[in-house]
Parts: sequence; C-alpha cells; structure tokens
Amino acid sequence: MTDAAARLRRKPYERELARLQAELVKLQEWVRAERQRLVVIFEGRDAAGKGSTIKRITENLNPRVARIVALPKPDDRERGQWYFQRYVEQLPAAGEIVLMDRSWYNRAGVEWVMGFCSNDEHRRFLHQCPIFERLLVEDGVLLRKYWFSVSAGEQERRMRARLDDPVRRWKLSTVDLQSIERWDDYSRAKDEMILYTDIPEAPWSIVDSDDKRSARINMIAHLLGSVPYHEVSPPAIRLPDRPAPDGYRRPEKNPGSYVPNHAATL
Repeated sequence: MTDAAARLRRKPYERELARLQAELVKLQEWVRAERQRLVVIFEGRDAAGKGSTIKRITENLNPRVARIVALPKPDDRERGQWYFQRYVEQLPAAGEIVLMDRSWYNRAGVEWVMGFCSNDEHRRFLHQCPIFERLLVEDGVLLRKYWFSVSAGEQERRMRARLDDPVRRWKLSTVDLQSIERWDDYSRAKDEMILYTDIPEAPWSIVDSDDKRSARINMIAHLLGSVPYHEVSPPAIRLPDRPAPDGYRRPEKNPGSYVPNHAATL
C-alpha cells in the first residue's frame, strides 16, 4: 500500500493530466486522419483503477472515434461461438479507438479462477491468444495491453470504501468480493497468463496502481509514448454570419413545457 505522503499531490496531477488529455486529442485526430486502428486493453484485479483511468482518457475525446467496450457475461448463443468471436465484433474499423474495460483475457482470469471455463478451454486460450494477437498486429492493428497491479491492502481498502458509498456500491459484485478470498489463485492465474501472452508483438505493460493519480498519469503517458502519432492540422473553420431576421415570430412560451428551476432553490 502506498503511503499517503508519497501519493501524487492533486495540483501537479491535475496540471499534468490536462496536458496529457490535450495530447490524447491529438492522438485521436491522428488515428482518424491516418485511418489507424488502436485497441487498448485494460486488465487487472478488481478495484485496481481501470475504470477511472478509462474515464480520464475519454473525458475529452469524441465518442464516435474513441469507444469503450465492457462486455457482459456471454449469453447462450455466445457460449456456443469460438471464444474470440464476440470480441472480434468489437474491434475498431479504420479511424477508431477501442478501449477494452476487460477483454478476451477474462478467460485467463476470472473465468479460470471461478471455474466458469474448463481446463481444456483455459489451455486452448493460452495457446490461441498469442496467435490471435499476432494476426491483429500483422493486419495493422495497434494493440496495447495494460495490467493494473494493486496490493492486497489497497484493494481491500477501496472495496470497503465502496461498501459505504451509495453511488459506488453497484461496482461490487459477489465475484468481486471473492477476489479477496482468492487472492493467491488470481496471482497464479495472472502469472501464467503473462508467461504465455507477453509476446514481442503485443507485450504487457504493468501499471503500479496503489496510487490512482500516479497510475493514471503513468499509463496515459506510456500509451502516448508508444504510438508514433503527430499533430494533425485541423481544417479551417469560420463561423457564418447570422442572417438578418426574416419576420418569423415564435409562439408564446408555454410555462408547462419547461423544467422547473430547481437551481433557484439552492
């Protein structure tokens, strides 16, 4: 667990985050102009800070370009498909960015630890995953993989905080709670996963996330440094002159159609 005094202070964090978010917009415009395909995978233990980092990345991006994928558990039809099939449907087209809040690596993590897949399915995944990712990279997809690493004590602290917070309690599921009891099982699963899938074409990058602010800054800076983007000159835009009134008269206001002024009561 990171000591409170060692955590990144808010002011330098916010200053650097603003700078990095401006660079993310440049990255987005480069992806769109150059018709690139960028996939960023976010994996890690429960409460490791993946979701909050994704929020900071997408805060100023165009949702038509940068899309978050967070798939629910597979339905009956999807369970009868090739395992990677439903993820292939989510891959970006030219000019798009996909941020995967968990990904096909569910099979090497929660599915394996919780017994939601068989031994054969797990072994097949570890064999096929590097092949699948090499095919993506060979086809020109920019694939980046991040594992958010959090200590046992910090994970438990965050989960307890969620229990007491009515706006974040929904983030805790029964599976999330079992991650505390199965800490060592998840550790073994993660180590085996990285052993098989940390390949030169698509290596894993580990993010120390005990300090969420530092984790966000470090991850975003690393992502930007890993992509050879450049600033794309925006098209010239000129606001048109407002035309002169043509005599149209709007109907009288209907007070019943307006939202009550709740702000005035504050």
